Amino acid sequence: MRLIVISLAALFLSLMLVIAGNAFLLTYLGIRLGAEGVPPTQVGFVMVCYSIGFAVGSHWCTNLVAKVGHIRTFAALTSLTAMASISYPLLESVYFWSLLRFIGGITAAGLFVIIESWFGAVATNKNRSTLFALYQVAAYGASTSAQLTVGYTDPISAVPFTGAGLILLAAIIPLSLSRMQSPVIEQGPKMSLISLYREAPLGLTCAFTAGILLGAYYSLTPLFGSLTGMSVKEVSQLMTVSVLMALLLAWPIGWICDRIQRSKVLLIVLILATLLSSGVSLTTEMPFPVRLVITAILLGLTSLVYSMGVALANDRIDSSARVAASSALMLSYGIGSIIGPIAGSMVMEAFNPAAMFIGFAILLVSLSIYVRYRQNRMPPLPVTAQEHYVASMPESQLSNEFDPRYEVENENTIEDIFPDEWVEAWGDDAKKEVEPEPSAVSAEIEIGGEMIGMEEHPLQESREQNTAEDGNSTTEPAAPEGEKPTR
Repeated sequence: MRLIVISLAALFLSLMLVIAGNAFLLTYLGIRLGAEGVPPTQVGFVMVCYSIGFAVGSHWCTNLVAKVGHIRTFAALTSLTAMASISYPLLESVYFWSLLRFIGGITAAGLFVIIESWFGAVATNKNRSTLFALYQVAAYGASTSAQLTVGYTDPISAVPFTGAGLILLAAIIPLSLSRMQSPVIEQGPKMSLISLYREAPLGLTCAFTAGILLGAYYSLTPLFGSLTGMSVKEVSQLMTVSVLMALLLAWPIGWICDRIQRSKVLLIVLILATLLSSGVSLTTEMPFPVRLVITAILLGLTSLVYSMGVALANDRIDSSARVAASSALMLSYGIGSIIGPIAGSMVMEAFNPAAMFIGFAILLVSLSIYVRYRQNRMPPLPVTAQEHYVASMPESQLSNEFDPRYEVENENTIEDIFPDEWVEAWGDDAKKEVEPEPSAVSAEIEIGGEMIGMEEHPLQESREQNTAEDGNSTTEPAAPEGEKPTR
């Protein structure tokens, strides 16, 4: 238990600092660009570069981690993210800021890969669901805190960029001081989007639509608030309550989805989201509390679309192909998150800021019609045949070993990611200092007074005495004939 607490403390702290820094930048950039009068299409171009970089980084950073190692890669990517953050005030150019957002997307993807691979190493089939729930609470909690602090910043100051950079740099400290060894990152199986559409068309469509909606919401809602008369503090409160609503609605809707046919629940969620989206576009002149409630509930409902799409896909996919299907669903979401900010910004500039939510309503109605079409073409599965519903967070690169939907046959123990001497000193069974057992086939290596490597030989003490007497190192004697080595 001590090892788990030690490892999770470092992981959760680094995770929360990374998410807080990125969430703060995302909201503050929208407010800053709106305050400077940048056209919505240019704002969308800046914001979408993060999604493009995230898609690139999720594939490229895996190979980098395998070559360089977790700690070095994490420190390098976090430093690069912080450098990009403090570089925004150096040159106020849309193209320069787009480049920085692209770099931020690449590094953010790599940081999620590293942190979640460690979570996957700690997770077992017994604690995976609990660990996943704690992960969600920590992620949404960090994002909520970051959104709230935006309201206390100057929209045209360089200080917020420096603050975000410092938060990101602080994420290096917990994992850098951790004694955990690097877990193995393996490339999972792949599935094409066409193959997944043939097996689970509704699930893939929901993931793609969710990418458009959430990508546009997170990127452009701060700009929408600024252009429709909200103060910086009100925009901050709006984003804070929106993230909280996404967290709060995940569990009750999940409970319902395990007891009612999911396509029916999805249809109700889409209809409610359509009404709320239309309400957001019509209430721009109403008091802020009304706008806050309607807009926050809208995000909470649209956040459910991706989770339901994943659940619907898992209901139709064979268990052996679910890991590959998960990667395809994430890719579909990523494509949608690239389209969302571009399309939303074009609609805002062509008509008015509230027109983006009219576009949301049209998209939600279209998905509702498609759900009804699929219900007629293929009857929904009975409730007893549905897989267990798990709320998903598409904003992060969730490791398959960490996902509670997928059990691992050959799971590791917590001791596998710690050095032997750390396990002996802090493990649950360590009542006193443990003497290493003798070994006839291995030797110990002493560097700087710290023992690393293999186990102690029974004749080591006499060998050291002989070495001290004649000043020459000797070769390790072989085990006596007939004596079996012990481990």
